[in-house]
Amino acid sequence: MGKMLAVGGELVYVNEPLNPQHPPGRCPGVLRASVTHRFQYICDDNAADWLPAFRDTVRLRYRFLAELRANRSPYDLARMIRYGAAFTHGRLTGRRALLDDPFAVLSAGWFARTLGCRVIALVRDPVAFAASWRRLGWTVYFHELLEQPLLVRDHPEVEELRPLIGSEDHLAKAAALWRVTRAVLDKTPEILQVSYDKLAADPVNGFRALYSYTNLTWTPTAENRITRACLTEGTAERGFAWTGLSRTAYRPMNSRQALHTATRGLTSEEMSRVRQLTSRGA
Repeated sequence: MGKMLAVGGELVYVNEPLNPQHPPGRCPGVLRASVTHRFQYICDDNAADWLPAFRDTVRLRYRFLAELRANRSPYDLARMIRYGAAFTHGRLTGRRALLDDPFAVLSAGWFARTLGCRVIALVRDPVAFAASWRRLGWTVYFHELLEQPLLVRDHPEVEELRPLIGSEDHLAKAAALWRVTRAVLDKTPEILQVSYDKLAADPVNGFRALYSYTNLTWTPTAENRITRACLTEGTAERGFAWTGLSRTAYRPMNSRQALHTATRGLTSEEMSRVRQLTSRGA
């Protein structure tokens, strides 16, 4: 979604600054702060550790010296040049930063209240979410959430994850993560929740509405690029083909076609189980 908001040319795309893995995270030129957990929780009580860094990021102030001290591989240097140039050009031409980061989801309310961000959460169907995680071989280590006292204090539903620490039931873990994350989003009014399925089914009209919400200019160029990116003919599998170093990053896809294969890899019994585990009464 983030890449499609950026195709209009008014934003500078910033990929996953809170990802604890390098790359794309742990780049102090982009974010001069130490990420210690996946799904890092930021609130007013620990804002002193984060606010100066994120103010620099949203103001597109790239920290070249900090980046050079931390990362010096050829890839890192090329990335520094690319990001540094994008930040500098964006700042000089009055563009805004777009932070595209699933790892920021539990802190999204803070970004909206403190930094004035327009926060959009793309919400997947829980069965498709669990199926995608299985295909990608992903799992989640819940101690990374439960070891953040401020997160547990502000969102006690996170305690529901404790019985699954160390569990090999990856389906149950994916379902639990979806359920708890949705509960946090539902009680955060500053966040606009957008259905992945609805956006994928009608990307042009869906993104037109999001451009309006984020005060971006809807242009023929933006519409053409979104149409090409989201409605390209191809195999359904391409919709979930990972490219590049960040496996959460955007890749071209036929979004409508991908909807029909979103739950592949799960049996009907497993789909029913995910529905049960993610229901409000679970």
